[in-house]
Amino acid sequence: MRAFACPSCHQPIHFEARICPHCAATLGYDPQIDAFCHLTDAATTWRDASGARRAVVVCANNNDYAICNWMVGEDEATPLCRACRHNRTIPDLAEPSVPPRWARIEAAKRRMVHTVLKLGLPLETKAQETPRHQGLAFDFLYDPSAENAGTPQVMTGHEAGLITLNLIEADDAQRERIRQSMGEPYRTLLGHFRHEVGHHYWARLVEPNAQALEEFRRLFGDERIDYQQAIADHYSGASDTVWTQAYVSAYATAHPWEDFAETWAHYLHMVDLQASAQGFDLSLHLPGDGTVQGDVAVSFDPYRADGATLTAHMEPIAFALNTLNRSMGLGDAYPFHLTEAVVAKLDFIARLVARSRAGAMVDCD
Repeated sequence: MRAFACPSCHQPIHFEARICPHCAATLGYDPQIDAFCHLTDAATTWRDASGARRAVVVCANNNDYAICNWMVGEDEATPLCRACRHNRTIPDLAEPSVPPRWARIEAAKRRMVHTVLKLGLPLETKAQETPRHQGLAFDFLYDPSAENAGTPQVMTGHEAGLITLNLIEADDAQRERIRQSMGEPYRTLLGHFRHEVGHHYWARLVEPNAQALEEFRRLFGDERIDYQQAIADHYSGASDTVWTQAYVSAYATAHPWEDFAETWAHYLHMVDLQASAQGFDLSLHLPGDGTVQGDVAVSFDPYRADGATLTAHMEPIAFALNTLNRSMGLGDAYPFHLTEAVVAKLDFIARLVARSRAGAMVDCD
């Protein structure tokens, strides 16, 4: 996402900020204007960067749990913000380790929701669900079996618009252990949200559209194959599919639904990363002999870009990002390789998003 500034002192702030580290103003993100508003000098009126009044109040999850920094319109029917209103279940807060981990989960979820809103995608709650339009909800669950014995009873996943996330995923050590044991080069809380919401948008945007579904099957495979058997084969090693040429990850080979969700997550990775580069007005000059494009700048809107544009800029940005990480003694932040087959899938998703945004769910070309 783009860089943000404090509306009071105009110094840079992170998206998670609730208090400005420079001027100590109380801050809140207002999704209606995609910017922060502020309270200063013991004032009770929220104002934007120009000083104009904003008719907003803090999200109820800020009042009740100090867990959110988003704002809600004064006249909205719910006291919860655009992100929190999708929560169906929050974790058991009686366990002392839960509140800080729930805070990390909510921070990751808000980033995902921000991207979805910027892309112009439909985002109904379960209360707004209709027979044609599936709503989105979240269950965040504390799992004592996972915490105490390492045998999870709550599985992170998606079903019919409900995303369940085991709180163990917010434990960095446990998540790293799972990442290593499953051979996943990339596993983050934000990545989970991007993947699972991909399942939601497959049901929302692909399944009801005959020609989109036909192209999906041509690119990703036939989702009507037995899902449980496919997943069992993947984890048992019975599947001999090689992932490096046609898939963005090993898990994407498990089933066409997982391939779509992994590719969807990757599309959101690319969009947000390039929006950040654009927000900081970053440009790159790559060393070399001139056989590849040496100068790179994100001079387009990543939320509206086609797949080819995003992927063409991703390689040099990723190289620079990984180089910076290695300079700090860290692993590659972007451990991916985009082949022609993967780019075709990413372009399908970019076109799918564009058609949804336009409000015309017409057949994919």
